[in-house]
Amino acid sequence: MSTHVRHPIWLPALKAADARTFASLYAVESFARATVSSVIPIQAYEILHNEQIVSILYTVVALMGLSVTLFMPMLIRRFARRWVYTAGACLLAIGSLFFVTHTLPGQLAGMLCRVMGASALAVTLNLYIMDHIRKTDFMQAESLRMAWSMFAWTGGPTLGIFLYAHFGIYAAHGAVAVFAMALLALFWFYRLSDNQSIQPGKTRPANPLANIGRFVAQPRLRLAWLIAFGRSCFWTTFFVYGPLFMVITGEGDLAGGLLVSAGNALLFMAIFWGKAGKRFGGRRTMTFAYFAMSAMLLAAGTVGAAAPLVTGGFLLGGAFFTIALDALGSTAFMRSVRSYERAQMAAVYRTYLDFSELTPPLVYSIVLAFFGLGSVFVTLSLLAAFCGFMTWRYLPKSL
Repeated sequence: MSTHVRHPIWLPALKAADARTFASLYAVESFARATVSSVIPIQAYEILHNEQIVSILYTVVALMGLSVTLFMPMLIRRFARRWVYTAGACLLAIGSLFFVTHTLPGQLAGMLCRVMGASALAVTLNLYIMDHIRKTDFMQAESLRMAWSMFAWTGGPTLGIFLYAHFGIYAAHGAVAVFAMALLALFWFYRLSDNQSIQPGKTRPANPLANIGRFVAQPRLRLAWLIAFGRSCFWTTFFVYGPLFMVITGEGDLAGGLLVSAGNALLFMAIFWGKAGKRFGGRRTMTFAYFAMSAMLLAAGTVGAAAPLVTGGFLLGGAFFTIALDALGSTAFMRSVRSYERAQMAAVYRTYLDFSELTPPLVYSIVLAFFGLGSVFVTLSLLAAFCGFMTWRYLPKSL
């Protein structure tokens, strides 16, 4: 028939997902989150006018977001991974609508959408990675993913502060919505959901509390969680209290954005840390990184407000060593989790991020009632030293 046209079939020819696929998805996602990573704490401070109350706000948001993470396996089974990932990207955009109200209820709702969206994206992306990347390639794939995200975490915070300062709140949060939609388009272009190996499982979903019990019963998973929790606490502190420190000590909003961007610019060193982990072993490299991070944080807290730029320099040193844990830390989980319970254990493992956003602000709100802002960094240095000891003591040498 003259009306019948045989169009070329090009979609099935899309190459199989590899490390670059997930690195590109994570890079675009990072732009969506990084652009306002420095704006949000400053905006919260403008609304509340008190750094201690800002800490309490972050604590409340993290606590509310934690329950969403624990129920993620049920959501994935009910709606399939591709729809949970899609919802995560949409939540980042929806959060922008709340933030532009510049009110306390809008700030709370926007931060909650941001936490829930990040949770959905992180859990589903980790499941896709474990399905498509061989265990022996996890270290290299994760270091590549961190390195690609460097562009977002370097330029994003400064871009957000620039847009916020010169073009207003709508420009800064509007950029987030654009990146979130770009992420959604890229995800559906890759068509990851068409791979039969990553369809929702057929096993009966366990109660979230039962999942926690199974997770805690496995020492290797507990240690993997602690490693991730410690390094995530650094980034929570760096992103929130770094900009606040610069504002409170009189260095200004832009200095806060530049500090965060400079720290994230070091993410390109993830490739170096990946090679170091392969050369010297994950256990040695991560232990060294934790103790070095602890020393930098202790120095930052000791100098404190007496020399804000010097303190910022020590925080950047801490960021350099934390990137080693970003590049290598998740391999401890990916190489330990059983294949038949990946979704359940990935959701529990992901709670390290919720707890890292919940615990530090809660602890800091107490510490700040008695000491200056530098005490925040000293407190974190103690946690880093503890994590370093546990990593050296219990992480297998074969990792």
